[in-house]
Amino acid sequence: MSGILFLCIHNAGRSQMAAGFARELSNGEVTILSGGSEPAESVNPVAVEVMNEVGIDIAGFVPQKYNDDLLHAVDVVVTMGCGDTCPYIPGKKYIDWPLDDPKGRPLEEVRVIRDQIRTNVAELLAQL
Repeated sequence: MSGILFLCIHNAGRSQMAAGFARELSNGEVTILSGGSEPAESVNPVAVEVMNEVGIDIAGFVPQKYNDDLLHAVDVVVTMGCGDTCPYIPGKKYIDWPLDDPKGRPLEEVRVIRDQIRTNVAELLAQL
């Protein structure tokens, strides 16, 4: 089974939405993990709202700091805005998605970010 780790700074928006789409679109055939370099206290409520609009509930997930166990459990690491704070382990496939951080953005803008994440996740899963 392949595994994907989605990383962003706070593990509260982009990486949580990506993990939500990946869990939904992979039908359990891929291990899906997410983490952040500086985790927030909770998932961004606007991210939760826009994901609920498409039938995916991410409200029960808690932002977590990435660690070596998460990194070693996957084949692919997708980074989203964590820059130099993102970890690097040789032998892993790394993909960077330059997406805006949904934090503090209005609902309409977060919907655009969500839709881009869904497209990126679908394309990634098709490659695995």
